[in-house]
Amino acid sequence: MVFRDLGHPETPDRAYADALQARAERLADAAAFITSSFTGAPAELAAEVAAAVDSLEPEITALSHRIFETPEVAFHEQRSAGAVAAAVERLTGVQATVGAYGLETAVEASIGSSHGGAPTVAILGEYDALPGIGHGCGHNIIAASAVGAFAALARLGDRLPGRVVLLGTPAEEGSSGKELMARRGAFDGIDAALMAHGFGYDAIDHPFIGRRILRMEFEGVAAHASASPFLGRNALDAVTLAYQAVGLLRQHLPPTDRVHGIVKEGGERPSVIPRRAVLEFYLRSHRADTLKELSRRLADIAHGAALATGTGVTLVWDPLPATLPTRFNRPLSERWAVHQATRGRKALTSAEVPSELAASTDFGNVSVRVPGIHPVIKVSPPGIALHTAEFAGWASSEAGDRAAVDAAFGLALTALDFLADGELRAAAREDFEGAGGALNVEEYFA
Repeated sequence: MVFRDLGHPETPDRAYADALQARAERLADAAAFITSSFTGAPAELAAEVAAAVDSLEPEITALSHRIFETPEVAFHEQRSAGAVAAAVERLTGVQATVGAYGLETAVEASIGSSHGGAPTVAILGEYDALPGIGHGCGHNIIAASAVGAFAALARLGDRLPGRVVLLGTPAEEGSSGKELMARRGAFDGIDAALMAHGFGYDAIDHPFIGRRILRMEFEGVAAHASASPFLGRNALDAVTLAYQAVGLLRQHLPPTDRVHGIVKEGGERPSVIPRRAVLEFYLRSHRADTLKELSRRLADIAHGAALATGTGVTLVWDPLPATLPTRFNRPLSERWAVHQATRGRKALTSAEVPSELAASTDFGNVSVRVPGIHPVIKVSPPGIALHTAEFAGWASSEAGDRAAVDAAFGLALTALDFLADGELRAAAREDFEGAGGALNVEEYFA
């Protein structure tokens, strides 16, 4: 028997990941192009906006690279927000507000008018980076595509059949910037919201799952671990018990649920029984109701661990706002797919793209307030994971540049379709109501 070098971790086996990719490729080859039963915007307006996007390609790619080269983490995106605002003002002549809705690095600009009941559509951009990795989630592409779409639509001037709002949304990475903006009115008066995210596939409804944060703070009784351990109550024992209980719970969870955690505090030295120890978990689920049930079960585990160890426990839920699973508005998503086909991209559905490759986004909280789309656009090969240095390399590559321009094209044309086609708007609203309508996000887990 050959043993590996135990001084180093083993290389994870890729058999399962490779099998998922092979299955996706087979299904993608067999899938038909997605179509739409709606006509969308008048052909002459659509052609003008499409040409505008192509003419803006140098500006779109330049903005993507500028944001990529100066990565900033959540709530500290001053240079990125400034670059977005400057690009908007240079390309459209419209003044952009930096510091919108009480967030220092949120950006807002608008064109057109909602007078006479004309519709309003929001195009969203993100630009926060990851600590140590930079733009390993490709938010530079998201920001650049949003600005490009907004600038292309601005070329229509007073022929724009409604209002378009650009929202630069900070702190998507774990900090729920969109939810903070929503609570301050950012989506009041918005009829639909659109954005696109880089990925290893092109897809209209790849699942982005709900996420909650739970911090279990256990309080014990400190004592000398050797001289008088019988006088102590070990908070680290409670953490250990709770962590193991969550591991046992995984056997009974739906395959779409995720729980992962770390020990935030566990004592100071071995000779002192820890008085305080803290666990922090992320809870994720594909459905809002199953996320609620998962929350209940983890609360029961925390209380059971405290009871078993003679400690106390305080549960701190969502120190940053929870995010709900993303809804995908089918009529609007189909228009995106039709436009992507003209760029040589075949948009897939969740029937073809592995749903196991699921993360979370604060756009979910937007999508349960107004009809929305959050398609993914291929930037890298399928085997490259988000939140890695490898994906960051692709986000600054020629493939990333192409994705930024193609996403701007899709966002601009889909937004124009929504503004111009009343039947499409009615269908989008019907689809939204059929999915449950608007949710009270702030009170959902109360």
